[in-house]
Amino acid sequence: MQLRNWKYEDILKISQMEKECFPLEPWNFKMLASSFESDSFTGVVAEDGGDIIGYGGITVAADSADIENVAVAEPFRCCGAGTAIIEELLKTARARGVRKVFLEVRVSNSAAMGLYLKSGFKGVYARTRYYSDGEDCLVMAKEL
Repeated sequence: MQLRNWKYEDILKISQMEKECFPLEPWNFKMLASSFESDSFTGVVAEDGGDIIGYGGITVAADSADIENVAVAEPFRCCGAGTAIIEELLKTARARGVRKVFLEVRVSNSAAMGLYLKSGFKGVYARTRYYSDGEDCLVMAKEL
């Protein structure tokens, strides 16, 4: 597995994975492209044999940052790809002088919560009925 920054031509594949991994509220091509074009955003992809198997993105604003999305294709979960993507995003945050990183996760997504806890994130508070289907989200944070 190799990590690298997103290229514009990756966005179509990323948007397809987004639909597979987050069928209820996927980011569409336009949203992903808009993020890609922002100077405050860094996107990372994980590749295996030249194929994108996962991705993540982080937006930095002053001394804080938000991890926007992290996803790994089903066959590659629990193989370290998610952890590697998060570590790369945190490395980017540190290099930009970030002190605290935030993310949001569905309360039903225990696998993602486990990954984030393993990466040093802690639950901060919940946002009730945050998602369009009424599910709550947990806001997590990590001090750098």
